[in-house]
Amino acid sequence: MAPTVLQQKEAGEEDVVVVVVGAGIAGLAVALGLHRKGVKCSVLESSPELRATGFAIATWRNALQALDALGVGDKIRKCHLHLQELQVFSSSTGEKSHTTSLNVQGKRGPNEMLCVRRDWLLRALEEELPNGTIRYSSKIVEIEEDGDAKILHLADGAILRAKVLIGCDGVNSVVAKWLGLPKPSYSGRLATRGLACYPGGHGFDPKFKMFFGHGFRVGVIPCNDTDVYWFFTWSPSEHDDDPLAKKKQFVLTKLRSAEIPAEVLEVVERSDAKDVLTAPLRFRPPLSLLLASISRGNVCVAGDALHPMTPDLGQGGCAALEDGVVLARCLGDAILGGGGGGAESERIEAGLREYARIRLWRSAELIGTAYAVGFMQESSNAVISFLRDNWLAGALVRKLLKMADYDCGKL
Repeated sequence: MAPTVLQQKEAGEEDVVVVVVGAGIAGLAVALGLHRKGVKCSVLESSPELRATGFAIATWRNALQALDALGVGDKIRKCHLHLQELQVFSSSTGEKSHTTSLNVQGKRGPNEMLCVRRDWLLRALEEELPNGTIRYSSKIVEIEEDGDAKILHLADGAILRAKVLIGCDGVNSVVAKWLGLPKPSYSGRLATRGLACYPGGHGFDPKFKMFFGHGFRVGVIPCNDTDVYWFFTWSPSEHDDDPLAKKKQFVLTKLRSAEIPAEVLEVVERSDAKDVLTAPLRFRPPLSLLLASISRGNVCVAGDALHPMTPDLGQGGCAALEDGVVLARCLGDAILGGGGGGAESERIEAGLREYARIRLWRSAELIGTAYAVGFMQESSNAVISFLRDNWLAGALVRKLLKMADYDCGKL
């Protein structure tokens, strides 16, 4: 027989106003935003320490505005290169098909782009939080309801009673499953990512170089003076050897079969095996997202738990930062009594509904656009390749810049 709420309290149940599940980009952004608003929260992280899977993220103007709102934008800018130019090449011919400035003027001001090391970003967010905010090795195994509260059972036997539950626990989100969101779909594509380190300096210009066609997409981006991030996405065939097992060698074989310059090959070759990861690309179909409920009562999701997407816009981490600012603003105002009267539980529900209203269509647009851009970039179809190399490269680049020309607002 399940213990009663009274028995749970007697067993040491802990009351927490806001529980954030997951100490990734979205979870830490939400926690820091709430901290800036004066609202305490607990972040549950299943790992024993911060995880930095993926090595680095493209950080566009929209993400840097979100980091400015959280008070860490300048900290991030100081330790990363400001990228000046995006160059697009054909993997089939080796010819440059498009060049654009990454400082181009948008509707909301000049664009700005960095390639930010994920571990440095997580650490920058964590350092601003009060000690004890993140509870490591804390995995949720069950979620129960008791009136307006959510009772969270952890793997170590601890029990938390939360007024608000926020799922930032990634593509395999326990909270998203509890809300009834459909599982992310496999895109039919894989991504290998790596980080090359040059202790004496890499000598690369501050440019984002991207090659697509020939059935894959590869990019090389310097993070700072010593680190260079690279990625490789493709659609595996039944004739491919197991790419998950060979990783770096598989990528090099593919690149050598195309017109890829030696400097790009050297970046991949320099990467240590431990700094190369391969994973399937998953996404939540936009229509299924629009038909779902991303918030219900005092529960909602953010980050990859909300909008898993393919990486073709470089907006997954950026959107997670947007989520963090918007959610902290809506929830913080609700808990602190802003935006109207009513009982606290009613304000919280209204605040989360407002968050969902703001983020739902933005999320669906990013997911759908990323999927379409990825298809166009990687296609080896002769007609699509000809159009892409001669006319569409510029349009695809403009789409990247348009998606980054977005302002999530202040806290």
